[in-house]
Amino acid sequence: CLCTLAGILKETLKDAPVPRAGVLKKLLAPLDAVLEGFYNAILLHHFDSHHYTSPYSEATNNLISFIDLLEVLLASRIELELPLRCQRILFLKVSYVLNIISSSIPYVIKKKFILLLKKCVLYKSREDAKSGSVFLQTPSLCEDMLALSKAVLQVVNLTWLNQITLSGKSSYFGSSEAAPGRDSQGGSDQTVLRALSLVVLKSLEFKIHNSATEAEIK
Repeated sequence: CLCTLAGILKETLKDAPVPRAGVLKKLLAPLDAVLEGFYNAILLHHFDSHHYTSPYSEATNNLISFIDLLEVLLASRIELELPLRCQRILFLKVSYVLNIISSSIPYVIKKKFILLLKKCVLYKSREDAKSGSVFLQTPSLCEDMLALSKAVLQVVNLTWLNQITLSGKSSYFGSSEAAPGRDSQGGSDQTVLRALSLVVLKSLEFKIHNSATEAEIK
């Protein structure tokens, strides 16, 4: 079902611009609450890292399908003037994703979630893309980005980065040691390292732009 819905959304995004928004709204509006329920259930209430011990298990494949759906929902957001809750949920409840990234799940899932977060921090609405301003003009996106930035900076301020593996081997973000049998240059996944760094920097940048006082910025 997840694959089918993601496939339909992808095909819809290829259609002519004019009817696209109407089709997406008709398709997603009835599923809005259902998809948020899925998000809460899959990533929080029924999440157990023991189900994802193998990168080839059915549970892992299902979670990867859900990540693919979240990615398409993010891409489809630009088509609607007022995004639906299911298109905003990744920003508003990003803490679930941050917890999963630092848990003991297969590396392939962590990497997909980290690259999805990178797409979130780089996301711009059509109006913002046209204006070229570094400040977001769309109120809902500004609110969502602020929620995401706060959540990211809160965990980064703790020990979150030190818990994240940077390869399928035992190389960690906060570690000075290379993975066994590998040199220090080749021990980590540079794509994930860059994506993580960008997520932190963009969160910090957005928080600073939207901080009311000098003390808060410091």
